[in-house]
This record gives sequence, structure tokens and C-alpha cells, in this order.
Amino acid sequence: MFMSSVTTAPFILDGIAIASQIKSELAVEVAAARDHGYIPGLAVILVGEVPASQIYVRSKVKTCAELGIYSEMHTPPASSSTEELLHLIASLNARESIDGILIQLPLPAHVDTPRLLEAIVPSKDVDGFHPINSGRLLSGFPTAKVLAPCTPAGIMEVLRRSKIPISGQRAVVIGRSNIVGKPAAAMLINASATVTICHSQTQNLAAITREADILVAAIGRPGFVTLDMVQPGATIIDVGINRITTEAELERFFPGDAARRASFDKRGSTLVGDVDPAAFAVAGAYTPVPGGVGALTIAMLMANTVKAARLRRG
Repeated sequence: MFMSSVTTAPFILDGIAIASQIKSELAVEVAAARDHGYIPGLAVILVGEVPASQIYVRSKVKTCAELGIYSEMHTPPASSSTEELLHLIASLNARESIDGILIQLPLPAHVDTPRLLEAIVPSKDVDGFHPINSGRLLSGFPTAKVLAPCTPAGIMEVLRRSKIPISGQRAVVIGRSNIVGKPAAAMLINASATVTICHSQTQNLAAITREADILVAAIGRPGFVTLDMVQPGATIIDVGINRITTEAELERFFPGDAARRASFDKRGSTLVGDVDPAAFAVAGAYTPVPGGVGALTIAMLMANTVKAARLRRG
């Protein structure tokens, strides 16, 4: 159980361990679904041949197999038109064996991404991006009946499973994206936190972040949150995954860190979040990068697929 204290070392919120716990629970639920005569099914659409996207999709398909979830991957060429992709989505919407549909982003520039995301029926929208699911989340629908975006859902699992208080706490979210910032703020509000959303136009940002009991950084800028922006004892949720490739950046964020130096020398890069690692020294708890929130994304996709199957079948 997490105990906030500024006099002890900060508590590391282990996303890998929490993801493993969630997947173990899901495997049991999938086995129970089989006993009830159905298997949760996920269809992933990967347009074109983007290496990073291919890696992500393979990880998702592999995790489905580990948990006993049926999965299939559709790989239309990068030249596919919006109309062709809409036809594919319509066919998946109509299939009873498919409970979840995921479109791997980003899509080619000529494709109408919002139109495709809205074409997925809300009951199969396991990414939680459809306006109807966004509206349900904002309206405070019960968590068990909402398909929420995977990264914000992972944030809430980290907080809940680490026994970090949310109700009545002051939460500050840096970032207002539809994928992370806005839904994370909505979920924190639904959990009775007092929430402030900050962004690129926010004035006196550090004064606001220093009031946060829970600070969520999701702005996509390496090391943006610095030590002077953090209230001692705060819980820091670092959503950022930024690759640094220069000696200057390595020395700025990881001075004297032999493990990071070895990794950097081997790969030519290393990862840093949206929070300067020096800021973690005053935190009560924090998510590391890597091994924090990012580790939860696929687990929560699996959770949404199982949830969608359960809700669709009553």
C-alpha cells in the first residue's frame, strides 16, 4: 500500500507488475466466457507498412493469444481509400464474433481518420475514441459500462491498485488531447478529484502544478516537468515516452546514470518521459519511463475487449 511521505524514498509505481496482474485476471475471465459459449474477439486494422505500428500490432495480437482472446489482423495497403476502409469497418461491425475493432494510428495522410473512427459501432470501439463513448465517459456512466481510452484507463488502474487516494485530492493534468488529457481529466473527476487541465496557453503553470496531489504529465515534451513544478509528496503520473538521441540530452536527464549510459551507447538512444527524472526525488510516488503507464496500454486494450464482449452479450 502506498504511503505518502516526503521523508522517505519515493514509491515507484510498477506498471509492468500491474499490467501482469490485470492480464492474469483477464485470462480467468476469458476462460469463464468460454464456459458460457463465447470467445472475446478483437480485429486490428493496420494500414500500410509502418515499422513501429507493425511492432505494436504484433504485441497486441501476441497478448490476445496469451489470454485466449480471438484476434485477427487486417492489413490493407497504404493506398487504400477512406471508402475502402469504411467498407472493411462495416464488415467487421456486422460480424458477431468480433467484439472489438481497433484502427492502428496514425493512418496515411489522405485517409479521413475521424470519419473512420466514428464508423466503428460504439459497442466495439475498444480504443474509446468514438464521440458516443467520449460522451458517456464525460457524463459519468458507471466504469463497468464505458469503453474508455486505454492510456487514461491505465492511469486509473495504477492509482487504484496502488491504493493512492483520489477522492478529494487536487489533480492537475498537463495536456488536453482527446486520447489522454481530456479523458484522464474526466476519469479523475468521476473519481471525485478536483481537476485542473493545463496546456500550452496556461499562464503561471508551475504555480498550478505545485498545488497538485496527483500530477499527470501528458504533453509530449521530454523532461518538461521540472523539480520546481512538483509539490513535495505528490504522485507523478508520467505518460510521456520520448526518445533522446544526443549526448547533451543524456547528460541533462541522466547525469552519472551508468545503466542509462550503457543503454544509450548500445542503442544510440534512450527513453525519457515528460517529467525530468530529477523531479521524482521529491515525489511521494511516480511512474517510471519505461515501465510505467506505457506498460498498461495493451493490458487495458485487452480489458476493453473482454468488457465489450461481456456488454454485447449481456
